[in-house]
Amino acid sequence: MSTIYNTVQLIGHLGDDPEEVKLDSNKKLAKFSLATNFRYKNKEGKMVENTQWHRVVAWDKLAEICTAHLKKGSHVACQGRLVYRDYETKSGEKRQSTEIHLDEMLML
Repeated sequence: MSTIYNTVQLIGHLGDDPEEVKLDSNKKLAKFSLATNFRYKNKEGKMVENTQWHRVVAWDKLAEICTAHLKKGSHVACQGRLVYRDYETKSGEKRQSTEIHLDEMLML
């Protein structure tokens, strides 16, 4: 059997300016939300648009490029991998987050 890869490709618009974070380890990351749209006809034949929001994370040099060149509304193509992360809120509540860790980004 050949190797199966965890790869996600999305084209969409940024919901807000990327947020840059500098970690203690001197690594940089940029986080932003990406909206993708899907149109379909419902049972009544009426066109309906469905918007999905995705959390995208870029690291190091790609994070710098994203924060320097992307703004709210930017149209981009993203390629990366799905990452599931468990975390605990300050109040002790357990949560799970799904993110796309960016490998490549193309400004459209």
